[in-house]
Amino acid sequence: MGIVKVDLLGLGMMAVLEDSLKMIKQDYGEVIDLGRLPANDPAVYDTLQKADTVGMFQIESRAQMSCLPRLRPKCFYDIVVQVAIIRPGPIVGKMVHPYLKRRQGREPTNCLHPSLEPVRKRTLGVPLFQEQLLRMAMIAAGFTGGEAEELRRAFGFKRSEARMKEVEKKLRRGMERNHIDPETQEKIVQSIVSFALYGFPESHAASFALLAYASAYLKCHYLPAFTAALLNNQPMGFYHPATIVKDAQRHGLKVIPIDVTRSDWLCTLETNGPGFALRLGMRYVKGLHEDVAQEIVRQRALRPFSSIHDLKVRLPDLQKSELTTLAEIGALNFIESPCSVRQIELGNKRRARSHRRDALWQVERAARSTGPLFQERGALEFNPESSSEVPLPGAGSPLLPMTAEERLVADFRGTGMTVGPHPMAYHRHNLQKEGIRSATELHDLPDDTLVRIAGSVIARQRPGTAKGFVFLSLEDETGIANAIITPQLFERSPVVIVHQQFLVIEGKLQNQENVVSVKAESVHPLNITQAQPTSHDFH
Repeated sequence: MGIVKVDLLGLGMMAVLEDSLKMIKQDYGEVIDLGRLPANDPAVYDTLQKADTVGMFQIESRAQMSCLPRLRPKCFYDIVVQVAIIRPGPIVGKMVHPYLKRRQGREPTNCLHPSLEPVRKRTLGVPLFQEQLLRMAMIAAGFTGGEAEELRRAFGFKRSEARMKEVEKKLRRGMERNHIDPETQEKIVQSIVSFALYGFPESHAASFALLAYASAYLKCHYLPAFTAALLNNQPMGFYHPATIVKDAQRHGLKVIPIDVTRSDWLCTLETNGPGFALRLGMRYVKGLHEDVAQEIVRQRALRPFSSIHDLKVRLPDLQKSELTTLAEIGALNFIESPCSVRQIELGNKRRARSHRRDALWQVERAARSTGPLFQERGALEFNPESSSEVPLPGAGSPLLPMTAEERLVADFRGTGMTVGPHPMAYHRHNLQKEGIRSATELHDLPDDTLVRIAGSVIARQRPGTAKGFVFLSLEDETGIANAIITPQLFERSPVVIVHQQFLVIEGKLQNQENVVSVKAESVHPLNITQAQPTSHDFH
């Protein structure tokens, strides 16, 4: 029909960068221009070389993390290559390992033919970009620009066997005219054929690399703002919010729980000494509607909530189920509870803070008419710094405070995450007795060591290019460990591998070129908690 087709690609990271810049200006008082970021920032490249890239654009996946320590980016063009090389084209075409070996000086650069050196030398003789494919056809076979485009289409997504064979014949005829020997012809044709289906434009890779660098720069230098923006734009990227929060905490960011007296709908920054802490937003309260959360913010700006009953009265649209979830996750702990009669008699003028079950008690009181038992109960004091709930003499509901396990379960049920200790942290002492290593310990162990690891599964992958192998990422309180599941082991334990959220894996450690993983020999469920984290599976 002669109509021009234009594809518009929407990227969540663009919104993250925009929101980060707004928060940096508002909270830090600094103006960042993405077009003028410092080039070759040492912190960025140090982070990339260590594959410490959770939350960064395009370079946060397990495959990218396994490549980064080998490629060791040192300049912007290295990031362009990094973005392009972990894709189906280079993987199917067996180009990844030759490129890495050549970059490490373990294999000489081979451009196949002297005439192709200007095209392939920049990528060490390994074709990575669509533009290289077209230039190779134009130089080696004398194709015109139109014929090169015909080649691209013939080997493109809707490939036609007949068109492919015809174009291949033209390639060979052109190379014969240019006196290229049959053996080299075969290598060039194979290089083009294996790559053409998934050809990635160099211009596209450069654009993505700019976003990758910007996301890395902001994470390295403005972690609170970047993390808040990342959480405010979920779902996106490779990891669930729970993993993003734990990664940020391991990097030193203080994350403060949801609090109806302080939290907005979105995650925000709060002053924390010389820096900032991240306050979780009410968008992470499961079942809480945004309009209700915004009304909570509006009402508290008029005057503080004097009690949970006051909150319910002033927000008639707040459902009991929403109020209950807020109480279970501790978001109502910071509303002052009514003093008990005994406290008043003792002249104790401070108002007690609730613990979660006391808040649930108050929710019942607010949701129905109550007798004297409810009316005469006080509360317990909550210490947000230590996440402990301390009873005040003569005060409190008749309900005992939640245990650490109960709070953990409530956190994941109500928000999908916890800002408290990682579930594995509660059991580290016993795990150590059983010889189970933490994620960080693996880096110090020699290759081929028999190890046992355990953690919460945060990602499961079974790429089409992996010949049936499954890759698991396990998180504990120290970091992320990667495990490789063979097809045979997967066939023996598919239910455990796919459906169990906490696993113990035993196998041989592979520690090569700063890339660490465990090739599993056995997999077992780990029953340590009723909490149910979610994972990013088979995407």
